[in-house]
Amino acid sequence: MNEIIKEKMKLFPNITQSSFSDENDTFTSLSTTALLAKNAVPASHRRVADNYVIIKRIYKFQVVQSRINSQELALLKKYDFNPLEYSTVKQINEELAYLKKWSLSSNEALAEDANDIIQVRVKELKFIVASKYPSVSDEIHDGYKALERYFEEITKFYRR
Repeated sequence: MNEIIKEKMKLFPNITQSSFSDENDTFTSLSTTALLAKNAVPASHRRVADNYVIIKRIYKFQVVQSRINSQELALLKKYDFNPLEYSTVKQINEELAYLKKWSLSSNEALAEDANDIIQVRVKELKFIVASKYPSVSDEIHDGYKALERYFEEITKFYRR
């Protein structure tokens, strides 16, 4: 490995190399989010992403967004999901993989819950973005970045 890559690895410990890359390529956990967006994405996820990106562009979340209520929190707890501000990128990536699979499931109750959870997640994301920072602000609990990246990757309105 050359010295520049070694220096990057010291500065950014969450950067790892893919097994299919050479020594000049790096792969981050947010890259996993982008890969999740490349597989079959449910229409409900695309609608939520389109809505989120349009609102973000037009209003830039200047209005105060409400936090999730106890029923929405109970829905997250039912599937053992943390609130977004207490989630890591890895947890959100795993959760998105589950939600994609569940949304396409033949079990109607599971598919409905998956679609409700994605709505709860976008509500949480809007609150975090509107307040400019999560209440838990450290480099570990930044799962909201993965969710936002996922929405940006699957929407048809995002400029790349």
